[in-house]
Amino acid sequence: MNYKTIAQETLDIEAQTLFDASKNIGDEFDRAVEIILNCKGKLIISGVGKSGLIGAKMAATFASTGTPSFFLHPTEALHGDLGMMGKDDVVIAISYSGESEELSSILPHIKRFDIPLIGMTRDENSTLAQYSDLLIKVPVKKEACPLNIAPTSSTTLTLALGDALAVCLMRARDFQKSDFASFHPGGALGKQLFIKVKNLMQKKNLPIINADAKIKDAILQIGEGRLGTVLIADKENRLVALLSDGDVRRALLSDDFSLEDGVLKYATKNPMSIDDEDMLASDALVLIEEKKIQLLVITNKEKNIIGVLHIHTLIEKGIS
Repeated sequence: MNYKTIAQETLDIEAQTLFDASKNIGDEFDRAVEIILNCKGKLIISGVGKSGLIGAKMAATFASTGTPSFFLHPTEALHGDLGMMGKDDVVIAISYSGESEELSSILPHIKRFDIPLIGMTRDENSTLAQYSDLLIKVPVKKEACPLNIAPTSSTTLTLALGDALAVCLMRARDFQKSDFASFHPGGALGKQLFIKVKNLMQKKNLPIINADAKIKDAILQIGEGRLGTVLIADKENRLVALLSDGDVRRALLSDDFSLEDGVLKYATKNPMSIDDEDMLASDALVLIEEKKIQLLVITNKEKNIIGVLHIHTLIEKGIS
């Protein structure tokens, strides 16, 4: 078997796919760039499986080239992370078939936010296409896979289209080397050595409620806070507990659940927190991953709440 020939055929098929697509770029690409340029919030990328992996890479590329962006997994979105989505955001949803069950399940919820949804799929009649405000087609005649099944040409093209969008946005913003340097101060090593928790933590508009509040009050705060979590404090603003969207969902399964219940009945008491805002962000990420949490609370030495740091912020900023 001549593996060299097989490799060449694979590259030829994928290269032809890219060449064909380049000849058929339509006005929708201009419109997509304009939508993202006018976005006052963040660009959110979502997808499942191979499309999800491509989407994560796209989000990283956008974020590092001047377009605030992060990847949102559809399953996580259904379990609280939709709270990260705001009215000023834009969503790019990726599904080659356009019928991914997990992605399709969050599309109606995305539309509730009344924000632009850009779909990337091959099928203009698919569920994703029908929900999309703008469709970028991913036309593929043949996968490089000899069975014409495994995503190869399609994932290559999707990734390339994402790169094309990023480059268009860089040109539109006149993104220079100096700008790139500001996003990559020494690369990954620079981020690990210089960016601290205080540089990234959210200090304003924190979703804080009193320890004697009712569960109904917490639910309202969770929705307004966009963190998927509410912070519970005593009268001196000292951290007492946390209540997440997941805690609320589990509480709803209790036979004796009542909206008049005290919030502490279902909250996580003595949650993980740090009292050192000068901690390196990379160290904070290690702590978050070790404790398997999404939100880290920052306090002063007296346990007064001064800010929070979400794992999405760390990922968005390229902290590793």
